[in-house]
Amino acid sequence: MVDRYSWSRWLFVALNYTFLILLAVLCILPLIHVLAISLSSNLAVSAGLVKLWPKDLTFISYEFILRKSEFLLSLLVTLKRVLLGVAVNMLLTILAAYPLSKETSEFKGRTVYVWILVFTMLFSGGLIPLYMTVKTLGLLDSIWSLILPHALPVFNVVLLLNFFRGIPKELEEAAFIDGAGYMKILWKVYVPLSMPSIATLTLFATVGHWNAWFDGLIFMNSPANYPLQSYLYTIVNNVDAIMGNLDLVNIKLYEEVSSRTAKAAQIFLGALPILLLYPFLQRFFIKGIVVGSVKG
Repeated sequence: MVDRYSWSRWLFVALNYTFLILLAVLCILPLIHVLAISLSSNLAVSAGLVKLWPKDLTFISYEFILRKSEFLLSLLVTLKRVLLGVAVNMLLTILAAYPLSKETSEFKGRTVYVWILVFTMLFSGGLIPLYMTVKTLGLLDSIWSLILPHALPVFNVVLLLNFFRGIPKELEEAAFIDGAGYMKILWKVYVPLSMPSIATLTLFATVGHWNAWFDGLIFMNSPANYPLQSYLYTIVNNVDAIMGNLDLVNIKLYEEVSSRTAKAAQIFLGALPILLLYPFLQRFFIKGIVVGSVKG
């Protein structure tokens, strides 16, 4: 019996796995280092003793951060942004992708709309026109200034419409025979069959809204309205901001922490929700087949 793999194939597989493992380690090590700093004492961090394992294990930095009202308020703004933003993104993405997945004979204006979307991917009006538009609409210092400018992610629309085009036309024709309209077919046929793709795009939208920081800086005049990542940006670039608005209890806590441990704790807390969410949706990246295809 001939071996399924030759020696060159085994060598390629070994090198491929080695490269991917090294790449994963390079991505994980910085996060482990940040976690180790956040769990270490002020003296150990100041002495440069912390590498990949905490020294003098303590949770005092997390206690200090969770007592800060600014961190909790920014976290609340981000949670609100993610819930509203992802819902708006996915609704508009689905509604735009479905008609654009049709042939030109079914949707006469399809080509025009496709070129408009492609144009927006290649060219942008710039930051100043965007800011003036948001200001004119009265959206400054509003949660909607973080959502509406990016309400329709064109790249996600392109991905989803291509997935819709792979669904057998016979399913739609059978639904038409049963008396269903376009909207019912969309929500009862296309969306259930496209859940792997929709779940993946939902993760993309979630990560995008969670990690966004620049729009919070330019659209929010009050730091109290900053989303979490914008707040973390100001903390990382302004050490004095950590000491802002401390009460007596927090001042005592601050004496036991340093700016480095406080920054590390906030950065890790900011990344933790996505780290917990990602593994549950990872399986949808490789599940792309249509369930329940046409038989006979």
